Amino acid sequence: MTQLVHRTFSADTQQRLITSGFTPLLARIFAARSIESPMQLDTGLNRLLPFTQLKNAQEMARLLADAILAKQKILIVADYDADGATACAVAMRGLSTLGAKVDFIVPNRFEYGYGLTPEIVRLAAESAPDILLTVDNGIASVEGVAEANRLGMQVLVTDHHLPGDTLPDALCIVNPNQPGCPFSSKHLAGVGVMFYVLLALRAEMRERGAFATHAEPNFGNLLDLVALGTVADVVRLDENNRILVQQGLQRIRAERACCGIGALLRIAKKQAAKASAYELGFIVGPRLNAAGRLEDMGLGIRCLLTDDAVEAAEIAAKLDTLNQERRSIEADMQEAALAALEHITPEDGYSLALFDEGWHQGVIGILASRLKDRFHRPVIAFARGKDGELKGSGRSISGLHLRDALDLVSKRHPHLLQKFGGHAMAAGVTLREEHFDEFQRAFENIVQTLLTPADLVKVIETDGELVPGDFSIDIARTLEQQVWGQGFPEPLFQGDFRVQMQRVIGEKHLKLKLAAASANFEAMHFFSTEPMPERIHAAYSLSVNEYNGSGSLQLILRHWQPA
Repeated sequence: MTQLVHRTFSADTQQRLITSGFTPLLARIFAARSIESPMQLDTGLNRLLPFTQLKNAQEMARLLADAILAKQKILIVADYDADGATACAVAMRGLSTLGAKVDFIVPNRFEYGYGLTPEIVRLAAESAPDILLTVDNGIASVEGVAEANRLGMQVLVTDHHLPGDTLPDALCIVNPNQPGCPFSSKHLAGVGVMFYVLLALRAEMRERGAFATHAEPNFGNLLDLVALGTVADVVRLDENNRILVQQGLQRIRAERACCGIGALLRIAKKQAAKASAYELGFIVGPRLNAAGRLEDMGLGIRCLLTDDAVEAAEIAAKLDTLNQERRSIEADMQEAALAALEHITPEDGYSLALFDEGWHQGVIGILASRLKDRFHRPVIAFARGKDGELKGSGRSISGLHLRDALDLVSKRHPHLLQKFGGHAMAAGVTLREEHFDEFQRAFENIVQTLLTPADLVKVIETDGELVPGDFSIDIARTLEQQVWGQGFPEPLFQGDFRVQMQRVIGEKHLKLKLAAASANFEAMHFFSTEPMPERIHAAYSLSVNEYNGSGSLQLILRHWQPA
């Protein structure tokens, strides 16, 4: 069951925004997203939070500056998703520009697991680095940092994940979510954390006179990477993150992005000049992630590091092929999951924990996400790991903090979980295969104590209905220029329509002609071929359909039900 509800907003705030120059519709939209003044929508770089707020950023800058001057070898330990890949590319590009001796290593997730494990530390030690610098990982790597210390390597941790009860004994940790950090944007992605460390390092090098004879590097040219990692990691787009993303998108639209991002857009037949957060999150991000899901994220990182357009195109083609393979694997896994659920009624339980011996470890997160969307339940999908282990990847719904739920399972059943970690909406967990059935029961019991039946009803929030004058291509273009995403959702509207025409195109999409009041509208319902009745009530967004150099208004249906 799905329920459409109107977003609430303050009428006083809407009126203030109207007085500031917003149209009533835009004022309503922004008021519903806690925008109280136009300044909150200003995406100028001068409005970024200062790096001085970020705990230990200046201390890490001093340590890195010392390492650069001493010509010490820095080895970046990256994560295997798009945030980790972009964070690694930002670190490699930024540190190299400042004269560092720097290289990177990215663990193969199937051999070494997640983060700075003792195994990856021993592998890193073979190249004899002086410093290990983690990006998008490390805050939970207590054992890995201890192993690095034992082997005589210093560890600098940059991360954004929630810390556990014990912090690793690293030389320095920069993480807005560590205890005592006053940085007010707690939703900074891993790539954003590394970008801030570079800003602090540049300031430190400036103080040391490093730029007395040459110009300072412009780290604004890294913002395309920062934007990509921020959107792809689905962190909350608070005011600070929106600035980072908008600035990065401006570089991409001006075709000043790195060769790799440009090549990934071209292989997907997308125009850089019209790139939005959607292209970063659903076009570029998945192709980059495909390397980490099926093979080795080193391929994705090389795509982001090369300045050779030909090499970038070759790597992008490989990533595109991997992404097609990933989609095929995902489709097979989803079919298997739905077949397994034919004998189970998800509505009888509050959660789903599923395991199939044929599932691919690199794709279980996507499967969990798809099943979560379909059944509106917290879902953890498991695949076989090594030595009798199961690796699980989970996705949650509003109302259940997934990592906290797993923490409760761990506390009440200490023998069950070998390790776990993550966020409110996504988490990973490892357990023994023989414990799977027990985990299913334990997880379900915990979820039932944390959710109510009302939480299991899928709610789609909309910005209400549009009046005839709001159906305009100018409004659609205005909305498309804004940065929308997690925590700052794209405007959705709802209304009644009469279906005048519908036909399947491309074998998987529905093209429609809809009528409302005295107006007719072209519309699309993507990835659905289910025929609609004559009258529907729909949730939709406004878009611009570009064809042969001209644009027309088009509605994108997100949900429909009989009127």
